Amino acid sequence: MTKSGWIFRIGLVFGWGILIAAWAGPRVPHVVIISMDGAAPWVVRHTPMPVVHQLFREGAATWDAETTRPTVTLPSHTSMLTGVGPARHGITWNDWRPTNGVVQVPTIFAAAKQTGLTTAMFVGKKKLLHLLQPGTVDHFDYAGRAWSAAPPAAPGPFNEARLDHDGQPVTQARAVARRAADFLQQRKPNLCFIHLGDPDVVGHKYGWGSPEQRRSLQDVDAAVEEILRSLRQAGLRSRTVVLITADHGGQGKGHSAGTLEDLKIPWIAWGFGVRSGHRLSSVIHTCDTAATALWLLEAAPLVRLEGRPVREAFTFNAPSPTADSGPTQAQASLQAQ
Repeated sequence: MTKSGWIFRIGLVFGWGILIAAWAGPRVPHVVIISMDGAAPWVVRHTPMPVVHQLFREGAATWDAETTRPTVTLPSHTSMLTGVGPARHGITWNDWRPTNGVVQVPTIFAAAKQTGLTTAMFVGKKKLLHLLQPGTVDHFDYAGRAWSAAPPAAPGPFNEARLDHDGQPVTQARAVARRAADFLQQRKPNLCFIHLGDPDVVGHKYGWGSPEQRRSLQDVDAAVEEILRSLRQAGLRSRTVVLITADHGGQGKGHSAGTLEDLKIPWIAWGFGVRSGHRLSSVIHTCDTAATALWLLEAAPLVRLEGRPVREAFTFNAPSPTADSGPTQAQASLQAQ
């Protein structure tokens, strides 16, 4: 082969490399994780929640996913957002303890930032400040205040907060969703976590499955609708996967006994590339939420995960999403909301 031929071939390979690099990117540009605190499937299934029920029907979903043991809020959410169990992440308490610092295992937000993605968290319980690792969350909202790092002492007081069964303040779901919706519309983060705490608080006071808790779940349903509306208004509906789940279930006025009612949680995937109307057959654990989010964003985990991506929920046979992509069939039916 002549010298000019080699130069041509090298140039061709180099050109293809540039094109491949340009095409490389996440399977989906935006992932929104919504946690309905204390949303036991046995209650949610029989509560009028038209938006969540429609997402369940149209997406890839199950009522039989499982959370961690212990079946309590902070350890479970830490597993949900790190992809490892309590034995590895070390968060075994369930209240805000500022002297304990933040979780030492990298979260999915740390992995997303390492990949150059933007991140946000909106939480309804101050104990979730234990997940705020410095430099990993571009915007962390608790009770309407933005935090760049977990404070050294208890934050507060806040007018919009109520107290949970441990005397810890909880921001109401509709207020959390409103701020998250505004941020999604204006800033369009690649990875956003939204925590809606009402069902747990009301369940502890009145009981799981009580009329009062069902009304709180309907508030959560309205909050989810507001979040979806913001995605549509921001032009993100066709470029986003929404993952909806819970940290634990419950029965009676608690959820720490480790019963099936405590352990079972819903798991719903909805949006771009999701298999429409698919009932998931694989066993799903809360650690799988972290693994699935990173897999969707093609962000490499910073530690070995115990969770696995729920690949069964997705197709990805469609063209890559773009700003001009139209809605999927599942998204179209909710487009007008």
